[in-house]
Amino acid sequence: MRYVVVCLLKGEVLDFHEKIVEDVCTKFNVKRQKLPAHFTIKAPFEADNIEELEKLTEEFCNRNVMTPIKIKGFGHFRDNVVFMDIYPSKEAVDVHDKYIDELKKLSWLEWRNNDGKDKKFHCTVVSKRIKERFNDIWGYVSNYELDFQSYFDNISILIWRNYRWETYKEYNLK
Repeated sequence: MRYVVVCLLKGEVLDFHEKIVEDVCTKFNVKRQKLPAHFTIKAPFEADNIEELEKLTEEFCNRNVMTPIKIKGFGHFRDNVVFMDIYPSKEAVDVHDKYIDELKKLSWLEWRNNDGKDKKFHCTVVSKRIKERFNDIWGYVSNYELDFQSYFDNISILIWRNYRWETYKEYNLK
């Protein structure tokens, strides 16, 4: 099975994300991503059994508290990913990095260059085959104001099922 570990964004951030994704995908005829509003903690990976990951995540969330993040403005990677910019508090980075340290103890979990610590926190708006429309999309989203206070308040495991990502388990930070 294929999994990804994320923090699901909720409330007004989720509502805004759904609206901007729908607007951009409709206006520019680009594909929707198959994930809800989130920031990635561990990129997709294959595993037959994730009981160890579930136990580790549950115990971690029971020992750690939610921390503030700010979602403000847009950014992009090259000309093929447009995202809502996330500014984690120092506390949020600390919780994230401690969780990465725990995940690294799982010998079966594979890591790539974009996994782990020192990442750019972001919430993708569009990323599939947008190169030809990038400048138009970038100009369009740049007209939107976004400035939200939110929280890194959950660690969620999503599973790839029925051609989309579904929430498998969600663990709330205290």
